[in-house]
Amino acid sequence: MATQLSFDLPSKTALGREDFFVSPANALAVAMISATSWPGNKLALSGPAGSGKSHLAHVWAAETGGRIVQATDLRYEEVPNLARTSVAIEDVPLIAGDPEQQKTLFHLHNLVLAEGNALLMTGRAAPKLWRLPLADLQSRVEGAHHVALEAPDDALLGAVLAKLFTDRQLSPGPDVIAYLVKHMDRSFEAAAKVVDELDRIALDEKRDITRALAVRLLNTELEQSDAHD
Repeated sequence: MATQLSFDLPSKTALGREDFFVSPANALAVAMISATSWPGNKLALSGPAGSGKSHLAHVWAAETGGRIVQATDLRYEEVPNLARTSVAIEDVPLIAGDPEQQKTLFHLHNLVLAEGNALLMTGRAAPKLWRLPLADLQSRVEGAHHVALEAPDDALLGAVLAKLFTDRQLSPGPDVIAYLVKHMDRSFEAAAKVVDELDRIALDEKRDITRALAVRLLNTELEQSDAHD
């Protein structure tokens, strides 16, 4: 049996279309990202952390020639240049406390659409829950066609775990992923945490990532959770 070696290497997230696993939990969102046009030329994409919003934004940008900007990085003076192409604005709810960035996004929203380009906006919750104090912006956000990435089913959770391991250049056996899917918390955030912890432990102990290690980690987390109840 080949021995898996763990190295403390930086992880590199794969963001191509071929790296995105399609399942019933995300099929509608994938279809909308792949559509040649959207109602009103704008789309709001929601989903929990780690669900693939940023990945799909990168797929969309690569296929349309669009650009991607974090909402918190928006600058008013850059709006005319950004509006020349389609644009994805990530994590829009994070600017709810910044009046100037809300005004900037409002201006960008109007100019992008006036130029005949498309606007993609992302956030964890549904747009009606983004609660942007600038009423005109909130109303336009709610007017976008909305599609949500749902909580992962077994197939998707397994694929997410496999991708997270691959991004870290790790190759655990299939029994590891099967065990995790069956016993871990069913969320994307939990998947990222589990992979990070397994990587750390394997590196510290200079050992392979095995089913036994996965069992130990989840049992430890369960014991800690019970201790806090």
